[in-house]
Amino acid sequence: MNNKLFIGLQYLLPTHLLSRFIGFAIRCEWSFFKKALFGWYIKKYNIDMSLAQEEDPLAYANFNDFFTRALKPERRPICSEANSIACPVDGNVSQRHDLHYRNSAS
Repeated sequence: MNNKLFIGLQYLLPTHLLSRFIGFAIRCEWSFFKKALFGWYIKKYNIDMSLAQEEDPLAYANFNDFFTRALKPERRPICSEANSIACPVDGNVSQRHDLHYRNSAS
């Protein structure tokens, strides 16, 4: 779908109703709904369920539980190197700026 058309359609949607629907959808525990939603989401975003402590998507009560699932500790070690910053999240850095140490006493 064309981006301008997609954005234009959003102005026509009743936002309060849409917000309530999304709230319902992320808390829904119906197995047929979860199977369809989780299956689509895993395929669309190429989710590797072998990283999760619970690998079966349908074992999660709802989408919110699935979205905030725990990962196996050995699969995502957090760096412990000196002078490093750890960001333990899934994502990409799209912006960066040079960091300079500034002593607060100066």
